[in-house]
Amino acid sequence: MAVHLPVPQPSSGLCAKPQQQRGNASTAAAAVATPPSTFAPQTTRLSAPTIALNIRHTTTPAAPPVVVMTERVAKKQNEETTATLASMWREIQGARDWAGLVEPLHPLLRAEIVRYGELVAATYKAFDLDACSKRYLNCKYGKARMLEAVGMAGAGYDVTRYIYAAPDIALPGAAGPCPSRWIGYVAVASDETARRLGRRDVVVSFRGTVTGSEWVANMMSSLEQARFDPADPRPDVKVESGFLSVYTSDDATCRFTYGSCRNQLLSEVTRLISKYKHEEMSITLAGHSMGSSLALLLGYDLAELGLNCDGCGDTVPITVYSFAGPRVGNTGFKNRCDELGVKVLRVVNVNDPITKLPGIFLNENFFGAGRLELPWSCACYTHVGVELALDFFKARDPACVHDLEAYIGLLKCPNKVAVVKNDGEHVLSKAMKFVLQHSFDTWRWQMAAIQVGELVQAIGL
Repeated sequence: MAVHLPVPQPSSGLCAKPQQQRGNASTAAAAVATPPSTFAPQTTRLSAPTIALNIRHTTTPAAPPVVVMTERVAKKQNEETTATLASMWREIQGARDWAGLVEPLHPLLRAEIVRYGELVAATYKAFDLDACSKRYLNCKYGKARMLEAVGMAGAGYDVTRYIYAAPDIALPGAAGPCPSRWIGYVAVASDETARRLGRRDVVVSFRGTVTGSEWVANMMSSLEQARFDPADPRPDVKVESGFLSVYTSDDATCRFTYGSCRNQLLSEVTRLISKYKHEEMSITLAGHSMGSSLALLLGYDLAELGLNCDGCGDTVPITVYSFAGPRVGNTGFKNRCDELGVKVLRVVNVNDPITKLPGIFLNENFFGAGRLELPWSCACYTHVGVELALDFFKARDPACVHDLEAYIGLLKCPNKVAVVKNDGEHVLSKAMKFVLQHSFDTWRWQMAAIQVGELVQAIGL
């Protein structure tokens, strides 16, 4: 299905703000080929013999004919694709809530989802899990070479700050509160990338849950008032207390930084907005699992405080790319995000139990929630944004249903998707069966066991 979107005329200079409203034109955007990735090839654990995949809300494009192109033709096609991405970046970032771009999945949107997913994957590759290392549970590399060290030298972003966070939780047997750990990074598009994207993009990328204290925080499913704006606390806006703790708690003993995760992020993002205020800008927040929750909290926080306004009085659009994200807040939180214009694209595997938590019963599907003002409406967890649903389950490895590389691999290789029939067996039963019947390495076992345990606890089995 061709998608016709208004295409503004390209502005002169490096993402310079236009002096007048751009004119509208139409373009057959759906016919544009996916732009070549600027990243180094990524390895993936997916293989045709061991996994059956299915994408809901997407159609599998026909395989293109094999064409031997000259260097000049390839360069011209690349320039045309780049120009189209630069001209319709607002639609790709959700200006119209991705209308006509998700079903079927537009090739440019697919490429952008993969690109931001790989920027999130970098947080896992750079995270030091060697207990003997002096950087244990922190980033293995310095900011200047982090992306290059994880195989993403061509990403086109400069890392400007590392972010540290710790929930205000005392684990059993621990001497004191949990220390801060590296949770992600802030980066800004280079001059060349800004020209290609059509704007100066500020990216904040968050990893998912790894440490024990983070797992405990994930299971704190009680709702708590966010109160981000002291002048307007909005008691109807409530978020999950564990995610809020990770976002707002401060660790004065951290040797890498000071202040809470929230203060670090607000300070750095506003600094970059001020630095590039005379250019077209976007704020893109991306995360996996718990990281997607932090991304959504940051997006709401920036918009609620009005910090996404540049010095020229323009509002910088905020987009959240959520990979395998759980619910974050109640109906009031969802409604307020919509009012503030925070755009959220949720990439989920329908078989992933984490995306159904918290609020496995009291959620947006509960009778009356979000539609009628009932006494229990404020206690209902609600997903925010537009959903892009994938459907895959890898035998012998239940942790795959929540794995970021599996998400990215499926989006990269849509032609390898095979339709699977629903056999009526609940995903929880499948996961428990494979956990009991098969052995995994230590990391995989922990991931699978904790994910299944969370869902068992949530539904009260």
